[in-house]
Amino acid sequence: MVKRIYITLLMVVVAFSVYAQNNNELPQWVKNLIEKYQTESIGNPPRSIWQYEYKEQTVYYMPEQCCDQGSELYCDQGKKICLPDGGYAGGGDGKCKDFFAKRKNAKLIWKDYRKRE
Repeated sequence: MVKRIYITLLMVVVAFSVYAQNNNELPQWVKNLIEKYQTESIGNPPRSIWQYEYKEQTVYYMPEQCCDQGSELYCDQGKKICLPDGGYAGGGDGKCKDFFAKRKNAKLIWKDYRKRE
């Protein structure tokens, strides 16, 4: 039991330190989105935000939460570029079909590590 508590505490500390380190470099709209996500109920799978390079720009990818929803891809200024995947057919909105083939330098910006009660 103590070992489980220790491991959970360690995961929280690591997650917070990664978030705090990355948070200083993030655009304000991403910080606001993280704060919003933290006030919402825990998703299944848990929400996450990834940073990539795509078509020579920094982009932010938010994987879909569930069932026929599209994942979202945003430019550095916070404008939605496309839905790379998800939706009824699984292919997103078709506006950036090459995202998964051409994305580079994956970086996990934030993940919801809260546990369901």
